Amino acid sequence: MQITLLTIGKTDNTQLNKLIEDYKKRLVHYIKFEFEIIPDIKNSKNLSEALQKQKEGEQILAKVSKSDRLILLDENGKQFDSITFSNYLQKHMNSGLKNLIFVIGGPYGFSDALYQRSDGKLSLSKMTFSHQMVRLFFIEQLYRGFTILRNEPYHHR
Repeated sequence: MQITLLTIGKTDNTQLNKLIEDYKKRLVHYIKFEFEIIPDIKNSKNLSEALQKQKEGEQILAKVSKSDRLILLDENGKQFDSITFSNYLQKHMNSGLKNLIFVIGGPYGFSDALYQRSDGKLSLSKMTFSHQMVRLFFIEQLYRGFTILRNEPYHHR
C-alpha cells in the first residue's frame, strides 16, 4: 500500500520543512509514502471563497483515481488517539488497498465535490492549527502509528 498526503500550497518555513523531511525519511522504512504539494491557485485574491475551494477541489480530484481511498483532514472529522490511528492504518493495509490518500485543504476548506468523493474525514484535534503545522503533525502521527504497529519504543519516549 502507498500513503499519499496531498496539500495545497508550499510551506515557506524552513524549520518546518526540515522537520517534515526528517519524518518523510523515517517513513520510508515502513511504507511507500508520497507527499505532494499542489500549487496555490493563481490570483486567488480575486476569487470568492467558494470558487477558490472549487478550483482547489478540481486540482485534488485530478490526482485521485476511483480505486483510491480518499480521507479529508477536516475539523469535523473523526478523532483517534495514536494507538487507534495505528489500528486504522493496519486495517487499510490488510484490506489490499493500493493507495490511501489524505488531503489537507486550502485556507477555506474543501469543495462540495471533494466531500462527496471522500471516503471519510479525520480530525487531528478540536483545536485549529495552521495548514503548515498540520502537515508536520500528520506526518509525525503516521510515523508514530507505524512504530506502534512494530512495537518500537518511539511512542513512549
